[in-house]
Amino acid sequence: MSELITDLPAAKQDWAERYALPTRDVYRSTLVDLARLDPRIFCVDSDMGGLEDRFQAVLPEQYVNVGIAEANLMGVSAGLAHSGLLPYANTISSFAASRACEQVKIDVAGNNLPVRIVVTHAGVSAGHYGPTHHALEDIAIIRTLPHMTIVVPCDAAETEAAVRATADLPGPLFLRLGRARTPLVNTEPYEFRLGEARLLREGHDVTVVATGPYPVVMALEAAELLERQGISARVLNMHTVKPLDVAALGRAARETCGLVTVEDHVRVGGLGAAVCEAVAEDHPCPVRRIGVPDGYLDFVADERALLEHAGVSPQRIAAAALDVVGSPV
Repeated sequence: MSELITDLPAAKQDWAERYALPTRDVYRSTLVDLARLDPRIFCVDSDMGGLEDRFQAVLPEQYVNVGIAEANLMGVSAGLAHSGLLPYANTISSFAASRACEQVKIDVAGNNLPVRIVVTHAGVSAGHYGPTHHALEDIAIIRTLPHMTIVVPCDAAETEAAVRATADLPGPLFLRLGRARTPLVNTEPYEFRLGEARLLREGHDVTVVATGPYPVVMALEAAELLERQGISARVLNMHTVKPLDVAALGRAARETCGLVTVEDHVRVGGLGAAVCEAVAEDHPCPVRRIGVPDGYLDFVADERALLEHAGVSPQRIAAAALDVVGSPV
C-alpha cells in the first residue's frame, strides 16, 4: 500500500508553507478531507481540544466525544468498527498505551478491528508537562499486541501521506504523532510506502536507522558529522515500526559494517529492540541503540533539549557509528 503525494494542489515552491505545521494539525485536516468522502469515518474524541473545531464543526454526525475516559474511548471505537465504521480514536500517547492498554489489547487488537488509534504528545514532545505525560514506552507496549500496525511519521508531509495510505487498512493502526511543530525532513513530493523504510541518504560504511521527527533529523545531522571524518553513513527513515522492513535492514547489515538505531523512546522494546531482533535472525551484525535510558526525565524542557539530555543527539549517534565502523563482525 502506498500514497503518492506528487499531485497536491500546492505548487512545489509552496511545499514548506503547506507543511509548516505540527503533525497533529496536518493529521486533523487530512482526516476531515477523508471523512468528507467516506461517511464510514468517525472521529472519536477524548476531549483533546481542537477536534471539535476542526472536525465536529464540519461533520457533526461523524463526531463522538466520550470525554476524558480513554478506556471507554477504545471500547466505543471497537464497537463502531465492529458495526462496519472506520473510527479514529484520538488521545495522548501515554494514556493510550498505559491507561487504556487492556481495552486496546482485548477490544481492538484481539478482535483485529480497523480502529485507528491516533496519539499525540508521543515521546517527550509533551516535555512541558513533565514525566507523567512522557510516552517513552508506548511502542514497546503496542508492538507486542497482535495485528497492530505502528507508524511514526518523521514530519508533517509524511503524516498526511501516512494517514491517506492507511485509510483502507483492514486491521488496527497506532499512528504516533508529536505536539509542536518539528523540522521538515521531506522537502519535495515523494512516495510513501507503508512497511517500507525510506532511504534518506546513501552510505556504505554504517547505517543509521531512525524513527520519529527529531531522531530522523538528528540521524541526518550525524551523517553530516561523519562525512567530515570520512565515514559514509546510510540513513533510513523507519516510519513503519510494525511491520518492520526486514529486507532493508538485511541489506544494511550485509552492505555496511553495522547499524545505529535512533528513537525518542526507551532503549528497551522500541525500534532498537525490533531492529536487533530482525538482524539477529537474518544477518547478525553490530547494533548500537541510541534512545532514552531507564529512569524518569524529571525536569521540564522542550522536546529536543530533553532528548539531548537523555543522550539522543547527533554527537552520540556519530560516536556510536564510529564504534560500529571500528568493530565489524
